[in-house]
Amino acid sequence: MNIRRMTVAAIAALALSLSACGSGGGSGDGGETTNDLTFGTGGTSGTYYPLGGELATIFEENVDGTSVNYVESGASAENLGKIYQGEWQLGFTQSDTANNAVQGELEDLDGTKIDNVGWIASLYPEAAHIIVREDSGIESVQDLKGKKIAVGDAGSGTRAISDAVLDAANIGESDYTPEITDFGASTDMLADKQIDATIFVVGTPVAGLTQLAATTDVKLLGLDEKTTSAIEENSGAESYDIPADAYDFLEEDVPTVSVFASLVASTDQVSEDTAYGMTKALFEHSDEITLDVGKLITKDSAMLGIGDVPLHPGAQKYYDEEGIDLP
Repeated sequence: MNIRRMTVAAIAALALSLSACGSGGGSGDGGETTNDLTFGTGGTSGTYYPLGGELATIFEENVDGTSVNYVESGASAENLGKIYQGEWQLGFTQSDTANNAVQGELEDLDGTKIDNVGWIASLYPEAAHIIVREDSGIESVQDLKGKKIAVGDAGSGTRAISDAVLDAANIGESDYTPEITDFGASTDMLADKQIDATIFVVGTPVAGLTQLAATTDVKLLGLDEKTTSAIEENSGAESYDIPADAYDFLEEDVPTVSVFASLVASTDQVSEDTAYGMTKALFEHSDEITLDVGKLITKDSAMLGIGDVPLHPGAQKYYDEEGIDLP
């Protein structure tokens, strides 16, 4: 087994990632298929990065001739952009970001459509965590007006959901100070009182919050029904409750919104056979995943959030064999 951990700097924005590709159709550099795969994950304090490492192991051990390098990244949008450019072959993405990408509706991309990405599977729900210190005096998302808020990495799905949450609470761009950073850095900043809140979209529970709560008294802000409805209307998110048993400091479920973490692959560089093998390995070996989200990875939920994202032909072959209903 030859998994090599590499770190890449997150791009400042997906627009920069795609600038060399133009804005009209076309799928980056294309290129021949390969079994030497680079897998875009997320920040090291979230769920994507450690899950990517475990999936890389599963794929290498169960798909003949396949090597997988999993890399730290700015997550959803960066992963999609790198696949589009032909630099990476696999990536995690939020379902809403993937749909916006294939529709050419990602902000600042002038209609560029990501047209070489194929859906492998929906993995698990990702909940918006709105975290503040217990002593902050902040009781609702509306109280974030005038505050300094970590809103996620540039080009991340978290940033899109953060914007949707704040918009729904009638907090405009001039009404707060954004801190553009990853989850790990934001929890450190919150503990040190450098920011007032952090919003992050992650699988539940997330180790970074558990670790923060062990040293700092924190709380999660819930969303009221009106705010949740506004978010649902203007994004691909759905209402979701973070269960009370997810974190020791919770006493009751916390209403918020969720999207779906999904796995996608290049349709240019990942062959049908390789994608078929990875899809098969994903479900047949999900019980080997040590993270809590591994329990949520099932064939029955594989199409959740797919929307307009095309299935990768290899994944479709697997689902056809298993009799899974396709969109």
